[in-house]
Amino acid sequence: MQRGKRTGRRERLAIRSAGPERDPCPPGQTGGSYKPLSESEMRRIHDTALDLLEKLGMGEVPPRLLADLLAVGAADNGSGRVLFPPDLVESAVDQAAKTFFLHGRDPGRSIQIGGNNVYFGTGGAAVQTLDLDTGVYRPSTLADLHDFARLQDTLANVSWFTRCCVATDVPDSFDLDVNTVYALLKNTTKPTATSFTRAEHVAPIVEMLDIAAGGPEEFSRRPFMKAHVSPVISPMRYGNDAVDVVYECIRHSIPMSCITAAQAGATAPATLAGFLAQSHAETLASLVMVNAIHPGFPMVFSNWPLVIDLRTGAFSGGSGETALLNAASAQLSNWLGLPSGVACSMTDAKAIDAQYGMEKGLTSMAAALAGGNLIYESSGMTASLLGASFEAFVLDDEMHSNTYRAMRGIEVTEDNLAFETICDTVLGAGHFLGSQHTYAAMERDYFYPMLADRDEPHTWAEKGAQDAWSRARSNAQAILRNHQPNYLTGAQDNAIRKRFNIL
Repeated sequence: MQRGKRTGRRERLAIRSAGPERDPCPPGQTGGSYKPLSESEMRRIHDTALDLLEKLGMGEVPPRLLADLLAVGAADNGSGRVLFPPDLVESAVDQAAKTFFLHGRDPGRSIQIGGNNVYFGTGGAAVQTLDLDTGVYRPSTLADLHDFARLQDTLANVSWFTRCCVATDVPDSFDLDVNTVYALLKNTTKPTATSFTRAEHVAPIVEMLDIAAGGPEEFSRRPFMKAHVSPVISPMRYGNDAVDVVYECIRHSIPMSCITAAQAGATAPATLAGFLAQSHAETLASLVMVNAIHPGFPMVFSNWPLVIDLRTGAFSGGSGETALLNAASAQLSNWLGLPSGVACSMTDAKAIDAQYGMEKGLTSMAAALAGGNLIYESSGMTASLLGASFEAFVLDDEMHSNTYRAMRGIEVTEDNLAFETICDTVLGAGHFLGSQHTYAAMERDYFYPMLADRDEPHTWAEKGAQDAWSRARSNAQAILRNHQPNYLTGAQDNAIRKRFNIL
């Protein structure tokens, strides 16, 4: 009898160590159950945004864009502002790409965005990195970017990788853009994203992407990198340099996230409804711009509400208001049928501590439940976007699994309702441990964390009483020791190095 119990335990441990046959919480779960706005409230916000574009319009419109906007029906008010009739805006919404693929160089890692499917990914431009060895912030380097890229390459819940830090040791802006893209190409085959400091950097970097894709113009046939561009500057005006980047990205078939990043109480109203109306109008202005240049060009409608602490002016990325506004933004974008991008899980905490966990869990869950298609800044970011952390990447990956599990919901089927199993167990063994019904559910319905500690206190103490930061540090260090990818062939790497200053 005892031998049977031990054998059963060994079998259970073997099954557990082998991992689940089916991921109980895969990326791409469907959101949309959290609706902070009613239908009538969304309509009022959208109508106010249309009024702003029709009566106030956009300022500082570059001449080339002005000509394209006037050609599709916008009006110059004679005072330096361009007005958008509601029909023009609604037409842009109708023409916009509603779904499209973010390709990976590995086709198996591509994702399709649109609807209410939710994916977590990265973003940001952290100028400081939380050092793995010292636990102290220091300036971010190009080596850090390479390390972040290969670390996230192993994490299932980072569905695309945008540079999360700026290589502050690369002072030349062209070298910075080039080496940022090179780090992505070398270290991951996931969908990627980057930004361009200047429009003239786009064409040469596309040459590099063509080399990685297999030849001239191959990248444009299946673009595996998108661009992050902020062509609208709050409040309600275009940015000339970023608009130039938009034209170049469209010319080279680079999908875009056109990002509006207004700040409540600073560059947009402090009232949440007024903030949403203005930022929604500004992102619609990006959509009109893109569709005036190339109707239906792939664009993520990236309305990222940002909040500041009105007492001090400090950015507040982990607040309840951030959670609410980004969830509402996702709801509004999805209501229009547009691929939505929001920014959450960007804690204000500097350490991997209770504040970190609370702020990340609150904001990322709200955005996911609201159905944000792409949730940016959701992995690795700390210190109000000023910092990036290796430990945070692995902790956030586990957090996202729990979020996906919550989103997956409860499958109510005849077998899952377990009527016969309940009756048999009550009249038989008296417990459900070891039953086939329990075994079947064990891996299918439950997520088992690697980092979160579930031991009782005595066992935890015997194992060294580690906190989450320590466990995450050990995990990140192990990944960086063992995962040394190079997704460029020798010929590709040589061709890139011959053409560019790879540092």
